[in-house]
Amino acid sequence: MKVAIKTALASMVLLAGSASVVHAAGAGEGTVTFKGAIIEAACSIEPDSVDQAVGLGQVAKSQLTDGGVASPEDFYIKLAGCDVSSLTDKTVTTTFTGAESAAVPGALGIVGTAQGAGIMMVDGSGRAVVLGTPTTPQLLADGNNTLAFGAYLKGQATGDITPGEFTAVTNFSLAYQ
Repeated sequence: MKVAIKTALASMVLLAGSASVVHAAGAGEGTVTFKGAIIEAACSIEPDSVDQAVGLGQVAKSQLTDGGVASPEDFYIKLAGCDVSSLTDKTVTTTFTGAESAAVPGALGIVGTAQGAGIMMVDGSGRAVVLGTPTTPQLLADGNNTLAFGAYLKGQATGDITPGEFTAVTNFSLAYQ
């Protein structure tokens, strides 16, 4: 009986000691939130492609004068786990939407202190992206695929360019054929 009591006491001491290690006061804590969506589509969109930030750099006003353009920056929409067996043409189109620039027709509008410019986009083959219109279909294969695009700042054809900070937002949607 004494052995059983000693074993029970030893077990309780061991449990109490391990509990204090697990819940040490002031060791830090936090929260992890997971978010996403289940979509009915031929491909998944990689998490780093869903919400992107594309830096267009610091562009000299003089480079944009009289409709001038800045150097393009590439960006990508990465698709994963594609199963194209149910697709007739095995292609995808991308439609970009957003507020059109008042200064540069056909460009995505910018907001902020900078004025007199807009953001132009092109697909992977260099064709201009028209806001609200599907791009030329891009061929898909089973597995992973990458849709390539480019964006650049373009100045208005006439008038002054106002230096300052800017942002612009475009949404994209994919359509599989």
